[in-house]
Amino acid sequence: MGILIGLEHVGHEWPGKRVLEDQTIGINEGDRIGIVGRNGDGKSTLLEIVGHVLAPDAGTVTWRRNLSVGYLGQADQLSDADPVRRAIFGDVPDYTWASDARIRAILDELVGDLDLDGAVGELSGGQRRRVDLCRVLCHTWDVVLMDEPTNHLDLAAIEWLAEHLRRRWPTGEGALLVVTHDRWFLDEVCESMWEVHDRRIEPFEGGYSAYIQQRVERERQAAVMEERRQNTLRKELNWLAHGAKARTSKPKFRVEAARALIANDPPLRNPLELKRLAVSRLGKQVIEMSHVSFAYPGGPAVIEDVDWLIGPGDRYGILGANGAGKSTLLALMTGALEPTSGTVKIGASVRFGFMSQHLDALGEKDDWRVLEVLGRYKRSYLVGGKMQSPTQLIERLGFEQRELQNFIRDLSGGQRRRLALLCVILEEPNVLVLDEPGNDLDTDMLAVMEDLLDSWPGTLLVVSHDRYLMERVTDDQFALLDGHVRHVPGGVDEYLRLLAAAEKDAGSAGPAPAVAAAVTGSSRPAETGLTNQERRELKKRFDAVARRLEKTAGDPDRLRAEMGTVDASDYAALMAAQEALDACLAERAALEDEWLELAERLGIDV
Repeated sequence: MGILIGLEHVGHEWPGKRVLEDQTIGINEGDRIGIVGRNGDGKSTLLEIVGHVLAPDAGTVTWRRNLSVGYLGQADQLSDADPVRRAIFGDVPDYTWASDARIRAILDELVGDLDLDGAVGELSGGQRRRVDLCRVLCHTWDVVLMDEPTNHLDLAAIEWLAEHLRRRWPTGEGALLVVTHDRWFLDEVCESMWEVHDRRIEPFEGGYSAYIQQRVERERQAAVMEERRQNTLRKELNWLAHGAKARTSKPKFRVEAARALIANDPPLRNPLELKRLAVSRLGKQVIEMSHVSFAYPGGPAVIEDVDWLIGPGDRYGILGANGAGKSTLLALMTGALEPTSGTVKIGASVRFGFMSQHLDALGEKDDWRVLEVLGRYKRSYLVGGKMQSPTQLIERLGFEQRELQNFIRDLSGGQRRRLALLCVILEEPNVLVLDEPGNDLDTDMLAVMEDLLDSWPGTLLVVSHDRYLMERVTDDQFALLDGHVRHVPGGVDEYLRLLAAAEKDAGSAGPAPAVAAAVTGSSRPAETGLTNQERRELKKRFDAVARRLEKTAGDPDRLRAEMGTVDASDYAALMAAQEALDACLAERAALEDEWLELAERLGIDV
């Protein structure tokens, strides 16, 4: 396993803050690294330094000779005047890329709904993001660096991207570094983590879940060391005061595995207690939708014949593709829009707290300071059984005392979102409506926000493409499909299966029209009769079977060797060893048959 990129004694400082200091670390072939850390601690800076986009103030970054590196930044560098095809492929002729099935699949997934001859300047922010992502994925790179690749992607596209990155390179080849707040994505794609904090880069083995467990253990051990230090100090003070050696005391903590710590934690929230509080604050009626439909003037119906009852203490997540009408549905539920037909009844005691994607509540306060915004609210609130001031609550959300004097216009995107969320909560609503609350937040702040929402006693409605957040803070999920609301007891996984089934029923086989137009008849590969979704599912299973075969390749020989060590007079042990060997051989035979069948269906030569 060779090194691809090496960082030696790297340091960098922005005005007023040093983010990296004397850091040495390397990226090897086969690495799949997720980068996490608090907003402003240097994650994007590190990615830019690795990609030679930014020169560090100190140290060197060395690339292996002839290394090719693809970089996806948070802001694209696309030219507004360029057509989409040029933004993605540059001057590469159409027949070159259009004859590549891999590239056509990427185009179909990300820009299949766009006109490749249309100007980039005419696209929305989300469309531009997908074009830039397509630009990176359609080319061949040894190393891919991605900064928030899931921004503007819906759940289905995020799952597709995770699958694409998992199989982009063979095992042990290529390298991926990704900065993202999407914790599910980190777990699916990454095999190791770098945490950027306190001007350091700290590596961890495993994906996001393993990183959290290791970090919990690290912090627990630090607490043990601090407790021991305090015990020593107390003994010294006692000796100085009384002239006698103080008694020794045992540490309050004992060593436990991080998984055991998590397993023994109490439930995140008590739903019965929260519902009891919600009923006392809300009354019995919250929102009742009866045969509700809505269409914008001159357009088709966005919401069709929806019947939905939301009660006190209900915690619902709303799933749906981009453009499916989720924000419209929220506007109807909160009374901001009148339905075209049907009725929406809102309880007399309902007080909505609404946080939009665009943070409308802070839109006219750019010249205010954070402290001035917080000064509009009560002096103290009862949170978790304790009275806390707005400044104490904003500190829980990651603000420092000195930052309370900052102007709203100078806050980062994550800071603005945290402040907007707190402002909504300080209004003391009893129905909280959050539209993409996790945007711009780092993983630590997402955890803090989720902890805050766990004690929320009212009704909670959440729209988010962050499946980890969705499944963490809501108890039930509903999908908006073709204008209809459907309960999905299986959560995000069931929703994605419904999308796949809908795509199959639609019979959307083959590339998107814009892509198909660029395919020459002579270069098009043989058709397999599969839709793109079916092919992705089969390929996912094909890769899983291949990995299982590779993992168990040495098992028969190992079991035979173990059988050779069994005492020949121990009949029972010999029989057990033979049964284990037979089971192993049968499993591998079944896997090989399935692998061949899948390869045939996918049109793969074996």
